[in-house]
Amino acid sequence: MTTTAPPGNLRDFYENPAVPVASGTPRSLRQARMLAAALGTDTAQTVLDIGCGDGTAAATAAPLLPGHRIVGVDWSHDALTRACTRLPYAVRGELTALPFGTGSADAVLFSEVIEHLVDPDTALEEIRRVLRPGGHLMLSTPNLAAWYNRALLAVGVQPVFSEVSLRAIHGRPGREVVGHLRLYTARALREFVAAAGFEVVRLTGAPFHGVPRPLRPLDRLACARPPLASILLLHARRT
Repeated sequence: MTTTAPPGNLRDFYENPAVPVASGTPRSLRQARMLAAALGTDTAQTVLDIGCGDGTAAATAAPLLPGHRIVGVDWSHDALTRACTRLPYAVRGELTALPFGTGSADAVLFSEVIEHLVDPDTALEEIRRVLRPGGHLMLSTPNLAAWYNRALLAVGVQPVFSEVSLRAIHGRPGREVVGHLRLYTARALREFVAAAGFEVVRLTGAPFHGVPRPLRPLDRLACARPPLASILLLHARRT
């Protein structure tokens, strides 16, 4: 999932239909519930799913957001082609210049995108521009300090979610290359978002769908302590 045209061979990477553009349902549902609680149901509001990928996250959220307008945004033509089959509105846009007016959005879903960006600082600046004052940012990203990553690093193994190549997996568990360029701990994510002009309302955790089945109960337990969780879910408001 990316909404900023990447340089060089990254463009080809993100337009490759074999590259995953969706993440797990448990994360999507938890994030959608957080957004639904923040927005309420009194008035119709505009929600931008920036980096919508194939549209599954927005489609998962839609039943929990009745009456609200959800617009998918992505840079990848391939991802948008798939998103259009799931969403009533899907447009092409880059995070350096989103095709929306200043203060025109009530909320932004930013799911599993920031870890793919060369320039996340400019991305948050542009998201802040399109959000109205007090508007909601719902951001999710893999946790560099997830419980199993701490154990892997202790024995010299590359952490899950981190990648050293766009061509193959080297030195870590897993089979899929997904193009992660940046990873955050809970503390780093809080500080980064706050520095970009947002007030952090809540930081919680979500499980990772790629955890082996025998370890999934432990992964769900880790969600109770966000610094150890697989996925970080952050709710912030534009100041």
